[in-house]
Amino acid sequence: MAREAPESNHLPRPIRLIRTALRRGGPTTVQATALSHTPRPWTRALGLTAVVLVGAWLGLLIVGNVRTPVGPMDTTMTLRPSFSGGTKINVSPLGALELDSHVAPVRLDVDVDRLDPDRSRALVEHPERLSGLQDEISTDVQDGTTELAVRSCVAVVSGATALGLAVYRRPRRALAAGGLALALLAASGVSAAATWNPKSVLEPKFSGLLSSAPSVVGNARSIVTEFDVYQKELARLVTNVTKLYDATSTLPAYRPDPGTMRVLHVSDIHLNPAAWHIIGSLVKQYGIDVIIDSGDTMDHGSSAENGFLDPIRDLGAPYVWVRGNHDSRSTQEYLSRMKNVHVLDEGRAVTVAGLRIAGTGDPQFTPDRSVVAQGDPAERMTGIRLASALRDQKSAGTPVDIAVAHNPVAARETDGTVPLVLAGHIHKRHTEVLRHGTRVKIEGSTGGGGLRAVQNQEPEKVRASVLYLDRTNRQLQAWDEITLGGLGLTTAEVSRHVARPPDPAASSSPSPSPGSPTPSP
Repeated sequence: MAREAPESNHLPRPIRLIRTALRRGGPTTVQATALSHTPRPWTRALGLTAVVLVGAWLGLLIVGNVRTPVGPMDTTMTLRPSFSGGTKINVSPLGALELDSHVAPVRLDVDVDRLDPDRSRALVEHPERLSGLQDEISTDVQDGTTELAVRSCVAVVSGATALGLAVYRRPRRALAAGGLALALLAASGVSAAATWNPKSVLEPKFSGLLSSAPSVVGNARSIVTEFDVYQKELARLVTNVTKLYDATSTLPAYRPDPGTMRVLHVSDIHLNPAAWHIIGSLVKQYGIDVIIDSGDTMDHGSSAENGFLDPIRDLGAPYVWVRGNHDSRSTQEYLSRMKNVHVLDEGRAVTVAGLRIAGTGDPQFTPDRSVVAQGDPAERMTGIRLASALRDQKSAGTPVDIAVAHNPVAARETDGTVPLVLAGHIHKRHTEVLRHGTRVKIEGSTGGGGLRAVQNQEPEKVRASVLYLDRTNRQLQAWDEITLGGLGLTTAEVSRHVARPPDPAASSSPSPSPGSPTPSP
């Protein structure tokens, strides 16, 4: 026995365990002992992955942020785990800006902590420094993000290594966890670089009080011509926020650009009286030139409901209207007697605020159950007649700038006859460019679904859009999508979109086939 002891010490650990089990309890004990000390590979891999993710997240949470000055403001930059990536700039207490800057499992958060009084006072006393403020902010942002990248690497490695050491109590496993965390962060960086979108600043999404300050966004003309470099324009946004902080008590008024026309597109109000207050506010805030309503202003179309339309007289802008499938002929006659209302039907065209607009009413009145609904064929025929009227206008030397139809099925039949056609009906916002270059813009419900809002589990949101058109060629430049919380909610969001020239070789949304159905609200 004295000779066997040293020999057994050199045997592998599993063999020694088996020999010990044989001496103590036979084959059954051997099997149990071997299984208990041999975890499955996928279990170990899953455990290590969990340690790496949790450790890296804790590292970013504890030490993965950088406090850096950006112009006259003190900011905190942080990387956060995210499914969609992007950049979020929190401007407390004014709200936030969200940019679809990249697609990666990490998001860049920039928190504007405070406005430094000394640096701000220096700008006020020396206005000439504003000319170089954008370059200064651009350098500050670059320095901050570089420091953030280094600190984030240290944070994820430290967090994963520390947690690995606490869980496994083996330095080799802990170092492996740290290495995997660093590799994960590097892969995220490669993904962010590969999907980097420097033009995302063209289409920011505003929330909070910022959504009610369109002066931060700027006019459509400057956005199209001046926003060219992401870093520089991020600095411009921060500069604008700086100016906004300086005038928090009296937000600067939005002065209409003489080279830009503003059209407010609303639809599917469905007897919601709050819609008139929202529309009136948007008219004043954005300096709206004309309001276009693509129908379903009423719910049952009865004569008793006509008094609901009276506030249109006081909205402060011309009102162009087409009949929806919930609007009766009685509704149309009532509106046609109002001085500032232009009712369009059967392809009729009018010139309002310098825009040539043509439209047609919905051929169906669905609240009337005595008449069988004819469905999409009737809508398609209406659209064909509208397209014919648009061609006649063009032949007469008075081409139409905007066409309006309630149902998207009818609107899509105008492809190639007009640059822009507006519709509603489906209570969902959608934009597409058809095969022959016509852009279709479908608006959601500006009335939040009206009385139907109480039928759903969650209230339907209130939606409207401000369209910016060039006054010279009357082409769509950009649009702001305004989204408000529905019944009982107080959220507000504004999203800016820039109209890009359609690509005839690869249209994103060709005209649907004649057999495709249209969803109904």
